[in-house]
Amino acid sequence: MSAEIFSDEDFMAAAIAFARRGLGETAPNPSVGAIIVKDGVIVGRGATQRGGRPHAETVAIADAGSAARGATLYVTLEPCSHQGVTGPCANAILQAGLVRVVSAIEDPDPRVTGRGHEILRKAGIEVSVGVLADSARRGNLGHILRVTQGRPMVTLKLAETADGFAAAANAHDPRLMITGQSANNRVQVMRALHDAIMIGIGTALGDDPLLTVRLPGLEQRAPLRVVLDSNLRLPLRSRLVATAREKKVLVIAGVGASMESRAALEAQGVEVEFVARGAGGHVDLTDALHALGARGITRVFSEGGPHVAAALIAQGLADEVVLLRGVKPFGGEGLPVLAEDARRILTDPARFSRVSESMAGPDRLTRFERVL
Repeated sequence: MSAEIFSDEDFMAAAIAFARRGLGETAPNPSVGAIIVKDGVIVGRGATQRGGRPHAETVAIADAGSAARGATLYVTLEPCSHQGVTGPCANAILQAGLVRVVSAIEDPDPRVTGRGHEILRKAGIEVSVGVLADSARRGNLGHILRVTQGRPMVTLKLAETADGFAAAANAHDPRLMITGQSANNRVQVMRALHDAIMIGIGTALGDDPLLTVRLPGLEQRAPLRVVLDSNLRLPLRSRLVATAREKKVLVIAGVGASMESRAALEAQGVEVEFVARGAGGHVDLTDALHALGARGITRVFSEGGPHVAAALIAQGLADEVVLLRGVKPFGGEGLPVLAEDARRILTDPARFSRVSESMAGPDRLTRFERVL
């Protein structure tokens, strides 16, 4: 019986899947996956470690040990070529005796941009670039956008009733419980895969959320909790403020907001940053995301409600949209989950691709990706 033969695509798919393990924990570095293969057998594997180092390639080389000599490395992003806290991965590859490198995409970081591949080629290593490039680009999108546009990637999460509403029209009505436990657990996992969770002040006032990861085994994940609060209205008695010394909270306000309110929030352990105001006097979303990018944030999970959602979509800042649809209709006057213009953009195939649809218990989960 002959042994099964795996292709470059098979091994790169394994590296991409392995890279997902580090999402939400490696910022400001990308979460990279690396697989070392010799004679058709995986002899080493690695992913970028918490805090961004060690890098995936050096972890995989250490895992393979002497078996790395004469082997092939599959890596989801071009090996780095610059001296940082640790040495260049390109040099580690040479020292390990690897003879072939299969790299999914070139790193757009100006410190690298092809230099890693060039070092390897000049040393006589066979280099192949572009295997499963689209998948790897999606996995590294937060890093790519941060180094090319100065902003993190944004995943927008929306939940709507069967008739398309996100909340009651009256702000004083009780919060709608749209989805069940299975869908809610999926949201917790999504939170854990991001560096920050972002909401608008309307959601903060209406829901008084904690924005923590509460699934067993993931409690150590602590994404930065971000509130877009143009005029610093976040109550000092809110649960976010009450827990700010335990898990970080950043409030992004508009220039000209009350310095007295800023001082009161900072006295409770909340960090406040001012950015420019955009339309209607609200926080400029692009400037807010640039402020997060400057902090090293690469992936943002937005749960900011219909107004923030519509603005992110309209301004081309929502890179992935996850739409959860419950089974029960609201059956009354409610607040639509998306304005008509935003929904039209989301369903425009020139702007967004519907990439998957699945069930989370009785609720439907549809995922869209912005066309790059």
